[in-house]
Amino acid sequence: MDKILQLLGLATRAKKVVSGEELVLQEVRSGRAKLVFLATDAAKNAEKKVTDKCSSYDVPLIRYGTRQELGKAIGKDERVVVAVTDAGFARSFAKLVST
Repeated sequence: MDKILQLLGLATRAKKVVSGEELVLQEVRSGRAKLVFLATDAAKNAEKKVTDKCSSYDVPLIRYGTRQELGKAIGKDERVVVAVTDAGFARSFAKLVST
């Protein structure tokens, strides 16, 4: 498992992660989502909805991993979209992605 998925698991254990399309969109709208992960194998309609919402609310979006990988990292079944609600974790993810 790579560092991004490991950090996602750590953020989950710290209760700083929300998963599921509707819950993530709710977090984006409320301003609590600091970063959103979208699975690379997401359906087109889910991809468009999440991408549009993140861009209109200025929330960084990272396309990363498959739905199985994202789900496994947070200890759940398949997850297409995951939001990180902590600014510190979001900065850590941004550093990992940029390197």
